[in-house]
Amino acid sequence: MLGGKRMDRSLKAGLGACLLAVSLAMSAQPLAAQQNYPDRPVRVILPFGAGGVADVITRLVAEKLGDKLGQRFIVENYPGPGGINAARTALQAPADGYVLSYMASATAMSVNLFERLPYDPVKDFAAVSSLGYFDLTFVVARNSPYKTLGDFIKAAKEKPGQLNVGTILAGSSQNLGMELFKSSTGLNVAIVPFRNSGEVLIGLERNDVQLAAEFYPPVRGGIEAKKFIPLATSGAKRTAYSPNVPTVKEAGGGDFAVTSWSGLFVRAGTPQEPIAKLNAALKDALADPEVVKKALDLGVEMGGSTPQELHDRLVAEIPKWRSVIDNARIERRKGQ
Repeated sequence: MLGGKRMDRSLKAGLGACLLAVSLAMSAQPLAAQQNYPDRPVRVILPFGAGGVADVITRLVAEKLGDKLGQRFIVENYPGPGGINAARTALQAPADGYVLSYMASATAMSVNLFERLPYDPVKDFAAVSSLGYFDLTFVVARNSPYKTLGDFIKAAKEKPGQLNVGTILAGSSQNLGMELFKSSTGLNVAIVPFRNSGEVLIGLERNDVQLAAEFYPPVRGGIEAKKFIPLATSGAKRTAYSPNVPTVKEAGGGDFAVTSWSGLFVRAGTPQEPIAKLNAALKDALADPEVVKKALDLGVEMGGSTPQELHDRLVAEIPKWRSVIDNARIERRKGQ
């Protein structure tokens, strides 16, 4: 009887030790997976179609990340209003760092342009790093009487309601940037939204609008061909791709400054180890001379950030653009 009890205790002790070993092994697996990240290809979800500036730059950065981390970074395009298609796709994946999401200033705008988005960019995603920054370029036609932005502002004040400014669609980054410029300068001008950049520039040549605001790639050819004259750029400092063009503030536009941004995010709940590895690799990739040069040709100044800096930027811009949208009385769209 005594021997049986000892054997029973021995069996229980052996079973307990076995279960403990299994438990320790299982708990070590996630940690090992994080330390070995990435050990398979990583998807990068882009809320835009192929061939645009965001697509070209993201693919370039993805290639460099692959070189740094030893795995393929595969860019997938999920265009659609408000980044909804892209966000839904990303949120279907586990929070393990194997799906990255491209977001930008437009994300902070979309939160306010829709009655309700089916995702919350602040709560559902965690920031990794910024990618790049890009300013609006204010241009006039070659034969314009306005040789400086100060000239245009002076004329607009002398002839309230008679001058027009062209941008693409209402609610776009370009359009909202000019709504902010209008309100910050107190100008009484009409902001005319066109369907695309080509129509904006045709309107400028026809004098349907006397000033246009657009990102650099669509206006670069016209500037180089002397069809359009750049009067200012919208950021707080001059751009590396247009160093001779003054900022709006330098050109007499007050304290107005708007710089659009882009960055990479992962699903909320992703462990810190993958985020830290991605952040470090991005820092190197964004400093690569090939990346810097190609991005500048496209009107983008590459630059990384800490996850917290990118998170704070997104959080701060949501109420900023809400105010602009409300003041411009832009009707909110229905979510999907």
